[in-house]
Amino acid sequence: MSATTRRLTTAQALVRFLSAQYTERDGVRRRLIAGTWGIFGHGNVAGVGQALVEYADVMPYHQGRNEQAMVHAAVGHARQLNRLSAQAVTTSIGPGATNLVTGAALATINRLPVLLLPGDYFASRVADPLLQQLEHPVEADVSVNDTLRPVSRYFDRLTRPEALIPSALNAVRVLADPAETGAVTLALPQDVQAEAYDWPEEFFADRVWSVRRPAPDPAELAAAVAAVQAARRPLVVAGGGIHHSEAEEALRAFVEATGIPVASTQAGKGSLRHDHPADLGGIGHTGTAVSDELARTADLVIGVGTRYSDFTTASGTLFQNPDVRFLNLNITGFDAHKLAARTLVCDARTGLEQLAGALAGHRVEPSYEAEYRSGKKRWERVVEAAYHAADDTAVPTQTQVLGALDAVVGDEDVVINAAGSLPGDLHKLWRARSPRQYHLEYGYSCMGYEIPAALGVQQAAPGTPVWALVGDGTYLMNPTEIVTAVQENLPVNLVLVQNHGYASIGGLSESVGAERFGTAYRHRAADGTFTGAPLPVDLAANAASLGMDVLRARTVRELRSALAEARASGRPTCVYVETDPAPTAPPAEAWWDVPVAEVSGREAAVEARARYDSEVAGRRRHL
Repeated sequence: MSATTRRLTTAQALVRFLSAQYTERDGVRRRLIAGTWGIFGHGNVAGVGQALVEYADVMPYHQGRNEQAMVHAAVGHARQLNRLSAQAVTTSIGPGATNLVTGAALATINRLPVLLLPGDYFASRVADPLLQQLEHPVEADVSVNDTLRPVSRYFDRLTRPEALIPSALNAVRVLADPAETGAVTLALPQDVQAEAYDWPEEFFADRVWSVRRPAPDPAELAAAVAAVQAARRPLVVAGGGIHHSEAEEALRAFVEATGIPVASTQAGKGSLRHDHPADLGGIGHTGTAVSDELARTADLVIGVGTRYSDFTTASGTLFQNPDVRFLNLNITGFDAHKLAARTLVCDARTGLEQLAGALAGHRVEPSYEAEYRSGKKRWERVVEAAYHAADDTAVPTQTQVLGALDAVVGDEDVVINAAGSLPGDLHKLWRARSPRQYHLEYGYSCMGYEIPAALGVQQAAPGTPVWALVGDGTYLMNPTEIVTAVQENLPVNLVLVQNHGYASIGGLSESVGAERFGTAYRHRAADGTFTGAPLPVDLAANAASLGMDVLRARTVRELRSALAEARASGRPTCVYVETDPAPTAPPAEAWWDVPVAEVSGREAAVEARARYDSEVAGRRRHL
């Protein structure tokens, strides 16, 4: 080996290369790949597995129990650090690789970086077919890893060692790109992983990837200023891009200068503190009354860092002003052009700062400010009523669980949720006190995200109290990373809410004429229906068996005490509470389109279809 090359296996070269990659934004430098999660099998144990042993001093390794969960943990880590740092995930071939697909979809939909390193078949085909290999009769180069192509922002299969150099550079380019980021997949044939090659030393030099803050085009900025100045009822819709750009202070300065109120998507909640006079809370199907009332009459909607999901737009029925127009500030042209908007394609912080500067002296009418501030006060009374328990010896409702948690957490705590009935209650009711406190994964709304994501957040912010809020349905989907929390001594707090079924889908099922079929955990009767008492399943005992400390709370008073004890603990702790199923959350303030059977012999479905036809008539195409 010459002085300018280093002889390593492909896997060793990849791990060594990844350990030398950094991001830099605003003068702050971070490791791009902070660590690697892995479960080993015959597709990666002798390649990436051996390389992680070789370079254990520069690449931290984390042992997972489920491949999908490892991706969720990496996503939680990336989101907590505003996409400036990521983690890698390595798996064997076969089911280990295909278990990555759900996590990859979640990462890409939410625009969050994660590097996936699944094993693959022999590039040389000397062992063909091998264990777990998919044989395709007419496409011999297809493997199960091709399922990752549509959910990856970059995909490559390395059939030669030297192909790693351009592929690895492209992979980290995408991971560090604020507009293109998402899941990145490098499929690694197991023979290529172990093959040696003479690598140029320059490949292993420290490399810094600048995370850009592109400024708006001057012509677009001028048009945006004119649109804001002409509006009488403007409304900001704050999306996750506010957090990714660390633009919270720029947003606060913008709204304080202009008086324009802010409503937030699930990803954007916390862009303003809940007690800021201009913060109206969530928007859309799970939004607050004041946000949705203003959205219906807004003449200019200023979307900042949002992709306008159907929950945000109430499936196209929310923005009803005949003259409404949209101004979208987004780092991607793809999202900026939605709803036929005027566009500001730029970084959120840079764009807000320049827009505020160009609008110097402009402010909405005092009557408009008074209107939304009055609406905010009315909604605060709704929150208090939902949180309040008149009898603290009673079984708590789900919203009272949130009220008890609200009384315990500090500004620095992180509350994580993704699926079930909790996202709606949280979006309406939670009082976000800091930019990172509210951590809702609602782009993919993946059951089973919460517990592993809590591990990733805890790794990204050691010492931060982290709460994973899960219902019984979500818990049963993916509790395995409790073992990882115990092993890695990550003191995450799990709030396990037992309501004996899929509460969210149960309510939806009833509303669309499906009569709650298959949504409760009950014994099956002779006629095939699910009736009777709840199943004798003890999820608290299960959590304890996996190594968690468990605190059972039967009343509101016991719940408050248990939450405080969990927060003070230095151990992974579960607070288990069985809730009163009586609905106490405010009803939906806007519609969501779930198509109902057009014909049916059952009265429930016929009535639901009539309601559906009435609601769908309000849909608009914004052109």
